[in-house]
Amino acid sequence: MANKIDSRYPSVDDLRTRAKKRTPKFAFEYLDGGCNEDVSLARNTSEIRKVQLQPRYLRNRGTSSTKTTLFGMEYDVPFGIAPVGLQGLMWPNSSQILAKAAFEHNIPFILSTVTTMNIEKASELTEGKAWFQLYNPVEDSVRNNIIERAEAAGCPVLVLLCDVPTFGYRPRDIRNGMSLPPKMSIANILQILKNPTWAFNTLKYGQPTFETLKPYTPEGLNLKQLGQFMDKTFSGKLNEELIKPIRDKWKGKLVLKGVASEQDTQDAIRMGFDGIIVSNHGGRQLDAAEATITSLQNIAEKYSDKIEIMMDGGLRSGPDIARAMACGAKFTFMGRSFLYGTAALGNKGGDHTISMLKTQFQQVMDQLCCEKVEDLPKHLIKHG
Repeated sequence: MANKIDSRYPSVDDLRTRAKKRTPKFAFEYLDGGCNEDVSLARNTSEIRKVQLQPRYLRNRGTSSTKTTLFGMEYDVPFGIAPVGLQGLMWPNSSQILAKAAFEHNIPFILSTVTTMNIEKASELTEGKAWFQLYNPVEDSVRNNIIERAEAAGCPVLVLLCDVPTFGYRPRDIRNGMSLPPKMSIANILQILKNPTWAFNTLKYGQPTFETLKPYTPEGLNLKQLGQFMDKTFSGKLNEELIKPIRDKWKGKLVLKGVASEQDTQDAIRMGFDGIIVSNHGGRQLDAAEATITSLQNIAEKYSDKIEIMMDGGLRSGPDIARAMACGAKFTFMGRSFLYGTAALGNKGGDHTISMLKTQFQQVMDQLCCEKVEDLPKHLIKHG
């Protein structure tokens, strides 16, 4: 499809600046922040920018193609939309906007268990192509029912999250009352009043709720009771004992997200995962974590022929995507970048952001004189 780029916002940084002006402070900082002192958040982006690529100008070559095959599915480019909780908080209807845009641009969209659209709607908007990220329930019956719904919806890939054994310590969210249940302070109400477009759209589409989880949530709960229900119903801890029944039940591709070590990679291979997403949760969980690009390089060097290796964290541009692919990623995902897009441009944000990143990535491929995405590692400049 034709690219539709708003020339006023030709970069993710431009979208971020616009998004900050259009959303209440508590919502923007929930999206934008990391944990503790934001060291890991900054390291993700700064370390990937150190990766250098070398063009090959004088050799004979054909047209550069950005198409990529992953799990038997061909995508237009090697990037997709990562699972993000509470997408509708950052900008109302974001989940629907992004799922629709992902389908139209032929890239994967991963739906989070705790975002603001249910599995069935995601399937409808993507014609059964959406991936689903499972936040593992404590009760087997709830887990099994969610998996059955994902299977019935046609989801080709189930993603298990392993990097939230506890919630990150996030000072911004604490100051803003962004806990579960959220605390709507006078300051937050004033922020909403200063952003009438966000407020109007929230009224139009309704207060953000965990749509996938509605069948399991007792009716009539106030916000405090909802928070207690969530704490009791879901556990972020994941181990082999919890993974085995999921692997046995799920017949599609199974991916482990949040891998940051060779040891966890080895375990993922042994447990029968089809792929991993190297990630540190966007710098939101462990401020002392190494950059995802560093973890990726260490893991890909040893295991790229044994399991599909993907990456998220720190990616903000087409060159960043190319850097990650050159370092051994088979595919990449981004979360914040796309939500900056919807917060900045509303219904046009998904289309704009994907088009922009597609254009940037195509330019890098052409500039490197690289014909195929899988040849990007040949352009990596290795030091030492």
